[in-house]
Amino acid sequence: MKSHLSRTYNNILVSEKENPEGLKTGVIQINRPKVMNALNIELMGEMADALYAFDKDSEIGCSVVYGNEKAFAAGADIKEMAEMNAVEIYYREMFASWDRIRLMKKPVIAAVSGFALGGGCELAMLCDMIVAGENAKFGQPEVNLGVIPGAGGTQRLTRAVGKARAMEIILTGRMVSAKEMFDAGLLTKVVADDKYLDESLELAKIICSKPTLAVQTAKESILKSFDTTIETGIEFERKNFYLLFASEDKTEGMKAFVEKRKADWKGK
Repeated sequence: MKSHLSRTYNNILVSEKENPEGLKTGVIQINRPKVMNALNIELMGEMADALYAFDKDSEIGCSVVYGNEKAFAAGADIKEMAEMNAVEIYYREMFASWDRIRLMKKPVIAAVSGFALGGGCELAMLCDMIVAGENAKFGQPEVNLGVIPGAGGTQRLTRAVGKARAMEIILTGRMVSAKEMFDAGLLTKVVADDKYLDESLELAKIICSKPTLAVQTAKESILKSFDTTIETGIEFERKNFYLLFASEDKTEGMKAFVEKRKADWKGK
C-alpha cells in the first residue's frame, strides 16, 4: 500500500477512487465531526502532506476535499487560537500549510455541504473548484471575533465576487447561501444536498481522463492571471502552450483527433 494511504492521520481520512477511463482521484475527508470540522494547525499540516503525496503520485490526476453533511469546516479552531499572542502566532507559522496547498500542481476540488465559514470558506476558496450542496452556507464571520480573515479571505473572496459584495459579506459577518455565492461567481456548481460529493467525484473523473500536462499547465496559467498583468499572463500562457508541443500527449492528441479515435494519454 502507498505510504500516504497507510499513514495514520489524526484529523483527516485519505483514500483513492478508481476511474476506469483515466487516472485515480485522491480523496481527503476532514474528520473532526465533534467540533464541526474546525481547522487547527495539525489538521492543515496533514491536509498539505496528503495533497502533496497525491501531487507526486503519477496515478492520481485530481483531488477532492470534503467534510460531512453538516459541515465542510465551520471555521478555524478558536480554542487553539484564543490564548495565542501576536508573537506566538507568528512563530508557529499557522499559515505555512495553506501556502503549501496553494502550490499544488494538480487540481483540487472542494465538495461542500453544510457550513463553510471562516477558515472553512477560505479552504474551499484555496481549492481550484467548489461544488456545493444547495443548502450549504458560506461566510467570513471573523469580524464577530474581533479579527479579520487571515488565510486569504479578503483577497480570494474579493477576486471572486467583487469589492462591494466582499466588503458587505466580510464586514457584516453574515452567512451566505450557496445560490448567492454561485450567482456571484464563487462556486463551480450547486447541486442537491445528497449529490454534492458524487458530483465532485464525477467532475474529478472527467479531469482525470484528460492529459496530465495539459491539465496542470492550464491550472498554472489560470492562477497566474490573479497575480500579474494581462500582458504578463498571456506571455506565461503562451510559454506553457509552446511547452506542450514538446509533449508526447500533444502528438497523440492531435493524431487521435485526425484519425477519429480516442487518445491514449501517457502524461509525457
